[in-house]
Amino acid sequence: MFKPLHNYVLLERIEEENRTAGGIIIPDTAKEKPSRGKVIATGNGLIENGQLIPVAVKENDIVLFSKWASSANEVKIDGKDYVLIKESDILGIL
Repeated sequence: MFKPLHNYVLLERIEEENRTAGGIIIPDTAKEKPSRGKVIATGNGLIENGQLIPVAVKENDIVLFSKWASSANEVKIDGKDYVLIKESDILGIL
């Protein structure tokens, strides 16, 4: 399995509902990429001033991340799509 380095986190996107509250189906071409994900793997953390600051999220956490994260990289591992993102672009744990 893939192990991120430093403060990177590997996420699996959680697809949003494809219907509105009124029951209208949203086509794939009009949907935004989801900004929620399940943590698959994490790095050990960031080293600052010689001290290791561990990553705050852990495997299987459901997180909300920035849609416009500059660090977000779409990656394909074993044929499956993931997002590799810096922990600082994660907004919170759901």
